[in-house]
Amino acid sequence: MESRLIDLEIKVAFQEDLIETLNLTVARQQQQLDLLQAQFRALYQQVRAAAPTGAEGNPQHEIPPHY
Repeated sequence: MESRLIDLEIKVAFQEDLIETLNLTVARQQQQLDLLQAQFRALYQQVRAAAPTGAEGNPQHEIPPHY
């Protein structure tokens, strides 16, 4: 009975360690996602600011390169 209790305590200790490791991994990935989203927003704003407006920026009004 005592060896069984020791085995269960060992399993719980390993599970607690695994949960802590997974928690740290998820927290790190969330930070990376937040950073990537901020970078994407900044890039999107740059592209929108650089994009021409009006008819001259519309691809339908551009002359194809083979003409």
